[in-house]
Amino acid sequence: MNHRFLGPEVGLFLNGDPPRTFYQENFSYEKIFAVNGAFSYLKKLGIEVDCVIGDFDSLKKNVYNLDNKFFFEIDDPNYTDFDKALKIIYQKGYFNINVWGSSGKEQDHFLGNLSTALKYKKKLSIIFHDNYHSYFFSGKKNFFYQKKNKKISLFPFPKVEGLSTHGLKYSLTNKFLKIGKCIGIRNEAIDNKIEINYKKGELLIFIER
Repeated sequence: MNHRFLGPEVGLFLNGDPPRTFYQENFSYEKIFAVNGAFSYLKKLGIEVDCVIGDFDSLKKNVYNLDNKFFFEIDDPNYTDFDKALKIIYQKGYFNINVWGSSGKEQDHFLGNLSTALKYKKKLSIIFHDNYHSYFFSGKKNFFYQKKNKKISLFPFPKVEGLSTHGLKYSLTNKFLKIGKCIGIRNEAIDNKIEINYKKGELLIFIER
């Protein structure tokens, strides 16, 4: 999956479900960032972390005897740890972010993470990953390469107009999708190159891993 900007990719780990197959993943990121809760499971698995971000409500720094420069403590209840992390990553000059642990556990956090990602859509290229899918907010003109027969879902957030696709089993032409009316989940790749275009709105694309 290609990011939108030139430059290195970084990994950001949140407090949701961690990847089940850590050592099968290619975590060849320029830097690895973690919010406070995620740092605990990364440390247990021997994953080197470059920076921990958050209010540390679920992590005691003194347990790990780490240099204070390693931590960015931001105690502001108006922002989630994910939001705080994205701000710092952006300030450090990184724009291509792979996010793990955004889903699972408390689902209101999952929806909140999607809302935060949408807020940063123009500034950052954010691709979420979990044990089942990779997913991201699409630009109005998008193409990517995928293995045939993999499931691809198109989810309006909350609506999308003028949606057309190429390379999917159930082709769409100038369609209108809206939550509560018509959505485009459980489609299937029939070509290696998938093209998705739309005119207005916001679209989440879920790709089977």
